[in-house]
This record gives sequence, C-alpha cells and structure tokens, in this order.
Amino acid sequence: MSTVLVTGSAGFIGGYVVKELLERGHEVVGIDDYSKYGPIRRSYDDHPHYRFIEGDARDADLLHGVLVDCDHFIAGAAMIGGISYFHTYAYDLLATNERITASSCDAAIRARRSGRLQKVTYLSSSMVFESADSWPSGEGQQREIPPPASSYGFQKLAVEYFAHAAHDQYGLPYTIIRPFNCVGTGERRARGDVEILSGNVRLAMSHVVPDLVQKVLKGQDPLHLLGDGTQIRHYTFGADLARGIVEAMEHPDALNEDFNLSTAESTTVLELAEKIWSQIKGPDVAFRWTSDPAYPHDVNRRVPATEKAKRVLGFEATTSLDQILDDVIPWIRRAVDEGTI
Repeated sequence: MSTVLVTGSAGFIGGYVVKELLERGHEVVGIDDYSKYGPIRRSYDDHPHYRFIEGDARDADLLHGVLVDCDHFIAGAAMIGGISYFHTYAYDLLATNERITASSCDAAIRARRSGRLQKVTYLSSSMVFESADSWPSGEGQQREIPPPASSYGFQKLAVEYFAHAAHDQYGLPYTIIRPFNCVGTGERRARGDVEILSGNVRLAMSHVVPDLVQKVLKGQDPLHLLGDGTQIRHYTFGADLARGIVEAMEHPDALNEDFNLSTAESTTVLELAEKIWSQIKGPDVAFRWTSDPAYPHDVNRRVPATEKAKRVLGFEATTSLDQILDDVIPWIRRAVDEGTI
C-alpha cells in the first residue's frame, strides 16, 4: 500500500481521513501544529502504521522532507471555522491559508522531482460556489460565476488555481475535492473561537448542527435560527466524506480532475432544526423558533451536483441526516457536559 502525508491530520475532517486511510492499509504520516484545538488524542495515535509530526504546514522544508518518502499527499491543513469565524478572522484566513497552500505546492513540486510522489489531493470547499445563481453547482461552474465574496471562499478558489498552475508549469498531478457541509463527531471549541450571543445562549462554533444541538440541550425556547430558516444545505457525514476523499486519492480516473463530495439530500435549516428539536425533546413538545439576522456570507443555497463523483469514483454519501444526528447528538451532549464544546 501507499505512504500518505496528511496535513491538518488533527483537524475535524483530517481525523476521519486518517482513520479511513489506515483502515484501507495505507501507511500514514500526519502533520498538524495543534493550532485549532490544542493537543488532542485520537483512537489511532498508537496505530503501527501511523506516525505523527507536530509541525507547521507553512514550513515547506518540513513538508518536503516527509514527501520524498511518500506516494500521496492529502493537503488538508487550513485555518477554518464557522460563519462567524469568516468575519472575525477575514484577513488571517486569507493570509494563513495562502501561505499553507504555497508551501504545500512548493514542497510537492520538489518532492515530485526527487521522490516517488504520485499526486496531491487538495481539499477545497463548497464555498467556491458562494456566488452561484443557479443550481445544482457542477464541477466547472466555479470558473463561470463571480468569485466568492468572503475571503475564505476566495482563498479556497485560490487553492484550485494553485493546483492548476502547479500542474501547468511543473506537471504536478492533482485531484481537487470540494466537501459540502461536513457533520460528525470530534468537532469541538477551537482556541480562536469568539463567543456569539444567540438568544440567551452563548456559542463559539457557528457551525449549524452543533450550535442548534447545544441550544436545544440548554433549553432555548423558542429556538433562535440565523436567518429565516430557508437556507438549503447538504449535510454530509464525515466518514462518508473521508471515504470519498481516499477513493479520489486512489482512483486512476481522478487524476487531474475535481469532484464535489456530498450527500444528494437537500435540507433547509428549518427542517434541520425541527429534526434536532424532535430528537432531543421528543415529538410531543411543540417546535417554536424565531429568526435572528443572518451573517452577510451566510449563503442561502448551497446545492451540489453529485453525478460526477458517482460516475467516475463510484462514490455516494449514504448516511442519512437522521443517522448522522443519531451519532452526533449523543456526542455533543457529552461534550457539553465535559465543557469541550
């Protein structure tokens, strides 16, 4: 099997990806600077085929030193957070992530020349479609619509330009992945999170599923929603997403291609809120909600085309939203009790 470098390996999506790689028999090297959550333990930390390096993905020499002995590079390191994070750290997101991306490409270009590196799999974002005015958003639409208005979305689009430019000039093979609304366990309060008052509850994450679960658990009634609840999202389970990322890394037909990875199921924020309310409070408690002003970059509709991933990779996200909530709500309940979220 291959040896794979995963940057951002201690992150939310990174944790699912490392687990999937190890289950498929790959050797994995993880790099993370613990800047988001601080030092954390993972179930696979002592796995015989996993090695962790605490380091900064902006250090091109560090990355190159690892990549010369790797077959694949999943470039997942990024400064990322919820919708409030986009506004609080508008410049830092842009500057930090550009430096990470440039260093990742620099290291990979060098390693490709002198080592056995086959390909870089870049993690982009559904936010490249932030300015879309027609749906579903298919692969290629990101180059036909206006650029994203948020610095985060703009930088994720830049990741894709880096991938294309490194291939065009240096022949560096790539695959680009766009996750849509990843949901799962393991997400927690980040070091840089800023608390935002939502009704009578202070929250730090501004990710819709954990925020809504916390508010219901803490007894908020009526439930406060950002915006009018009509926003459409595709909530994709982290384990499904990781399966798609690794499939794209491995699949020969994914070479120099880009893929949306997402569930095909559309859900409004209001529908999501009702499901969470019912699961926690029970079906006999009347659902009550009220609307708070939305953030400027809270995209009203984010709907992916998923046909290409299915056709080329054979990938479908099979975990339903109800199944996701069955897994996530108990985890968040424990995290709230322990004060880690």
